[in-house]
Amino acid sequence: MDLQLNGLTAIVTGGTKGIGRAIVETFAAEGANVAFCARNADDVASAQQAVGRDTVVGTQVDVGDGGAVARWVSDTATRFGGIDMVVSNVSALAIPDTEENWEASLNVDLMGSVRLVKAALPHLEHSTAPSITAISSVSGREVDFASGPYGTVKSAIIAYMAGLAFQLAEQGIRANTVSPGNTYHRGGVWEQIEQGNPELFSMAMGLNPTHRMGTPQEIADTVVFVASPKSSRTTGANILVDGGLTRGIQF
Repeated sequence: MDLQLNGLTAIVTGGTKGIGRAIVETFAAEGANVAFCARNADDVASAQQAVGRDTVVGTQVDVGDGGAVARWVSDTATRFGGIDMVVSNVSALAIPDTEENWEASLNVDLMGSVRLVKAALPHLEHSTAPSITAISSVSGREVDFASGPYGTVKSAIIAYMAGLAFQLAEQGIRANTVSPGNTYHRGGVWEQIEQGNPELFSMAMGLNPTHRMGTPQEIADTVVFVASPKSSRTTGANILVDGGLTRGIQF
């Protein structure tokens, strides 16, 4: 299937590892220009070198810094002649219920998405295929071990994107959420849990009827499709990619 991404430009936060890295690589493979960011400069340089395309550009940006986000978005629009697809992927992964983790989740996960969207909207208004996609989590859909700062803020992201979908529909700007289930990759949170808390890891594996965790590529394939012009009628949706983990019926 041709996703009609040739010549379009995507921006992705948290694009150096795991799901974010897979999203960057998938956009690039489909012919899009891609700008991605992350906090760690070495990780950014390593990811850009690994992708190895002139149409993929990484930048060190902390999404907690609104000015830095705005400059990055503006520079990207100048470099590629506009912005068409926005993917807010970065997360503080702040799970334990502490005041510091509440502040980190609100500042990075939620306000990082808000800052990104506000900076990108003037450019999306000039796009022929504008879309916004935020990465939430099944923890924003159902109560689980990550309820607290992480799960609550992931719920807020779903609500924020649903509101954007309604507010921006007349302008033709789509907004959706993709909510992954447990996703395993080297260096990721589930590898850390596997090594540090094997009981929790075993419980999580047992809850999933597929008896395995997802891969970053499986999530990225959905994200890139939903962001693409091929999914032009999809807006206001929260799309679960979890292997049947969640039990609730989504009306």
